[in-house]
Amino acid sequence: MADFPDAAPLATKLRNTLIQYYNIEENAWRIAKKTKDTTVWRKPSEEFCGYLYKTQGIVEDVTNRIVDHIRPGPYRLDWDSLMTSMDIVDEFEENCCVMRYTTAGQLWNIIAPREFVDFSYTTDHEEGLLSCGISLDYGEVGHNFVRGFNHPCGWFCIPLKDNPRHSLLTGFIQTDLRGMLPQSAVDTAMASTLTTFYSDLRKALKA
Repeated sequence: MADFPDAAPLATKLRNTLIQYYNIEENAWRIAKKTKDTTVWRKPSEEFCGYLYKTQGIVEDVTNRIVDHIRPGPYRLDWDSLMTSMDIVDEFEENCCVMRYTTAGQLWNIIAPREFVDFSYTTDHEEGLLSCGISLDYGEVGHNFVRGFNHPCGWFCIPLKDNPRHSLLTGFIQTDLRGMLPQSAVDTAMASTLTTFYSDLRKALKA
């Protein structure tokens, strides 16, 4: 069992990594899924043998409220249909914590329920916010779960210049689900999960 990391340098490294992803040229991405109001792209990850996914869509709300629904806290478990439990394991400061959470099985349980322990950090970025995270190898794995691992992930939420009450939400996700899974099942699940994330979030913000 690894100890908790030193939060400050990990937060800085994580933020810088996400900004690098944010600045990747558009021609590096290939579309994985597109709906009426959300697009998902992917490219090979440099962290593991899977994909780095980029997802983007406009969300009709202010930046702070959107990020409050995404980051660890009282809102997330209420609306995210994939997440089945969430506990804050430790808090370093107001915008920095370690959380343990579990996700539901997917694709008729071809992908069994997963458990993650993530370091989470939220900070200002340009005129908006960045909420990012990375998994830690910490603690015993819960019964009936496979321990997944999130390589650097994050959400950039930037208000639209011509309508600050709407925000452009851009996510970067690279999750190693681990276990014996066909890659085609992982790819299908990831693209669908990301579009569902946006539709669930939009519904929650309108409620």
